Amino acid sequence: MSRRSLLRGAALGAGAVTLPALLTACGQGPGGDGKTITLGSNASDPVPKKAFADAFKTYAEQSDGRKVEVNTVDHNTFQENINRYLQGKPDDVFMWFAGYRMQFFAKKGLLYDISDNWQHYTGFSEALKDQSTGEDGKQYLTPYYYYPWAVFHRKSLFGERGYQVPKTLDEYVALARQMKKDKLDPIAFSDKDGWPAMGTFDYINMRTNGYEFHKSLMAGEEAWTDKRVREVFDTWRRLLPYCQPGANGRTWQEAATSLQKREAGMTVLGLPHPGQQFPKDEQADLDFFPFPVINPEHGQDAVEAPIDGFLLAKKSKNLKNKKTLESAKDLLKWLATGKAEDIYLKGDPNNIAVSEEADTSGYSAIQKKAVALVSGAKQISQFLDRDTRPDFSSTVMIPAIQKFISSPDDVDGLVNDIERQKKTIFASD
Repeated sequence: MSRRSLLRGAALGAGAVTLPALLTACGQGPGGDGKTITLGSNASDPVPKKAFADAFKTYAEQSDGRKVEVNTVDHNTFQENINRYLQGKPDDVFMWFAGYRMQFFAKKGLLYDISDNWQHYTGFSEALKDQSTGEDGKQYLTPYYYYPWAVFHRKSLFGERGYQVPKTLDEYVALARQMKKDKLDPIAFSDKDGWPAMGTFDYINMRTNGYEFHKSLMAGEEAWTDKRVREVFDTWRRLLPYCQPGANGRTWQEAATSLQKREAGMTVLGLPHPGQQFPKDEQADLDFFPFPVINPEHGQDAVEAPIDGFLLAKKSKNLKNKKTLESAKDLLKWLATGKAEDIYLKGDPNNIAVSEEADTSGYSAIQKKAVALVSGAKQISQFLDRDTRPDFSSTVMIPAIQKFISSPDDVDGLVNDIERQKKTIFASD
């Protein structure tokens, strides 16, 4: 795949706030000696946690006495507390996201400018550089991998039952109806973590109203009371009877496991999520198809493909030591190499490398399919909570979507409430 075509016209993204537990769990490790780099990680699930450990171990072995002390926090806790974390006692390096979410914290002066690192980076497209650049034109993020969201299923289950991959929403609903007759939960569904259901909202919105409207809505430039937004929730309400009940009390891991156990027929998640819940000997059975067409005008043009990477925290006390700062930047330079991505992906083959220098010869069938999906997209979004302000996504959209899932009939009241809060938040700058 040409990385020049990757993320063309991609949108931006955002994060959230709260628990003091994060502050005591992260940013408290050793450091400041010039050789030890502390790193705040949200890779709390076993597969990515081990894969990152392998990558950091390799760096330490080949560096001149440097080592990486990793402080791992539950992914959702990390995500919901990132604002407080960065303003408190953060680690030197931390994992985070490209686009708007990165720009938001760069604008607040909470990130180190690593433009000097980017002068040495090779293998990254201009589109990736754009997604790593703040509003001031400086670079703050070292991208590491990306992954698309789609509708995942088991190939063997579809084959045994004679299910056909749906292209349109009507076909998707008809398939879900048949799965229900076959005593399956048609769509494994979860939102206890607050973000998983956002992917379904994004796809229904982009399929119904197009990428440009979605981008404007996330930027606060469109009214949530617009009839186009109401149509999104009305369409989603049509799908809810085929989703696992009790989604607000279910984690994404539990939803993905129900797919693995053949209790559910499909699920809308990002590539790593179901892959990490399937045993190695079953991963070849995992497959996906693009979210179906709703409005032929927009077809399946847009794909959600978030980019994850590494940044330096401006308020890290250790980075005041010039040698530690040099060590942290050196770690980022190494993480920007194809070799570093190869080591990670060997342990977690559920993502896609961003570097043109990474070795893709060993990609699995589903990874190759993911590359084709993203490279063929006309527009790429970064995900709802990465495409808007963190205070809006966390304090407004998480409870709003969870309320809709539990009580989907009052769409008018829902969108009016979202719009009222949106006006207050977006007017605060």
